[in-house]
Amino acid sequence: MNQQPQSERIIIFDTTLRDGEQSPGATLNVDEKLIIAHQLARLRVDVIEAGFPYASPGDFEAVQKIAQAVGIESGPTICGLARASRDDIKAAANALKPAANARIHTFIATSDIHLEYKLKKTRKEVLEIAPEMVAYAKSFVDDVEFSPEDAGRSDPEYLYQVLERVIDAGATTVNIPDTVGYTTPSEFGGLIRGIKENVPNIDRAIISVHGHNDLGLAVANFLEAVKNGARQLECTINGIGERAGNAALEELVMALHVRRQYFNPFFGRPPESKEPLSTIDTRQIYKTSRLVSSLTGMLVQPNKAIVGSNAFAHESGIHQDGVLKHKLTYEIMDAESIGLKENQIILGKLSGRNAFRSRLKELGYELSDNDLNKSFVRFKEVADKKKEITDWDLEAIVNDEIYQAPEVFHLELVQVSCGDRANPTATITLRTPTGEELSDAAIGTGPVDAVYKAINRVVNVPNELIEFSVQSVTAGIDALGEVTIRLRHDERVYSGYAANTDIIVASAQAYVNALNRLYSAMQNGKLSNDPELSIGSRAGV
Repeated sequence: MNQQPQSERIIIFDTTLRDGEQSPGATLNVDEKLIIAHQLARLRVDVIEAGFPYASPGDFEAVQKIAQAVGIESGPTICGLARASRDDIKAAANALKPAANARIHTFIATSDIHLEYKLKKTRKEVLEIAPEMVAYAKSFVDDVEFSPEDAGRSDPEYLYQVLERVIDAGATTVNIPDTVGYTTPSEFGGLIRGIKENVPNIDRAIISVHGHNDLGLAVANFLEAVKNGARQLECTINGIGERAGNAALEELVMALHVRRQYFNPFFGRPPESKEPLSTIDTRQIYKTSRLVSSLTGMLVQPNKAIVGSNAFAHESGIHQDGVLKHKLTYEIMDAESIGLKENQIILGKLSGRNAFRSRLKELGYELSDNDLNKSFVRFKEVADKKKEITDWDLEAIVNDEIYQAPEVFHLELVQVSCGDRANPTATITLRTPTGEELSDAAIGTGPVDAVYKAINRVVNVPNELIEFSVQSVTAGIDALGEVTIRLRHDERVYSGYAANTDIIVASAQAYVNALNRLYSAMQNGKLSNDPELSIGSRAGV
């Protein structure tokens, strides 16, 4: 899907696997990244920024595997990030070799504050480095993107010079990042307009935008940029990313979809044109949102636009009456347009394996026979406890059983004793990969605290519990409860997720899953080739 300059539609550049993964606690392993990449391809994004190959061997492997498995001829362009250095760019080129359509995205800062305090370089030095590194990247791939980091706080006149030089050197996309989420919509739109008017060769490149949500303005900034000529949007599923996150893909896509009549003239189309402004299959949005939320452990807030649990919910009597009479009275889009269906009873304890497999396929899960068997056993266990099994239950079962960190410890038993006149006490048993079973007990301030203290006595790795979140997957007294936790160890954050009808069991499983991630990082953590970039460090635009 290589794009030519002056695109007449919006190019969706998804950076969930690169910038999105930089959310504290959202670290993904290679298999999880591959699962998300396949779903992004089904969502029909144009470009997948798969990672930062030079940062670590793990990131290199992830980019390489995604390039091989997802970067097919008819699939999305696979992109790798690289600083403006030869080693970074060469690593990206090597990782991207299997992709039919590959892009190297190289960057260097242009704001005076970054030049002085981070790079320790002059404007003249960066003006020479940027085109040289773009030309070097061009020697490996035809599709090269350049980002002047912190463009939102850069001197526009200097920015124009840098962009002109990198386009002459071969950049086919120039990305304008609001790296720290500082600009307002009118400022950002004006910056894009100024670039179109003052960079002589800008017609030879696509203008892209990247922005963070520190002031809650990322999506608004992007839409204003579109009105002024930007034609690529760099965004993430659920808006995850560093600090307050990135511009949310689902919000951008649906804003352009729902308000097509408003945006069409900016693309030279009549307002009434029905032609989509992007290639995104909007019916895959909700499914993708749930998948990313489950694998990263980043919960979607209920009032989140488009994909939040309240986005299509109505409690007010006036609203309910209006929606029942005509949906458009209070809904500006159809829930089905993002792939959201009614929460229906579809399976029960008497359902067979084939029905189970078929429904999972409809939900977007393609499981191996082994994974299907594991999930089916769990499904039967839940079906014996619940009268109604919903799509959300099925998603929770699959996410809990299949998409977890490699097991170092497996929870074999958890038993608690508590009450208003008793000390909460927990007994747990963990199994190691060698088959050894380790047991211990502890007293806590409550049953979950007791469970966690008992687990810590067995695992014996210092960690700080910084978040404990519980939510019900479905309504009812027998609902599956989802538990998401975050641990901090050595300044890094590890997340764990689990779902069970017993919230104490779910809490224990989530904690063990987070500890497994922590253990895997300790045992298999691979240091970067650059001493400034360790497994816990992040870089980008």
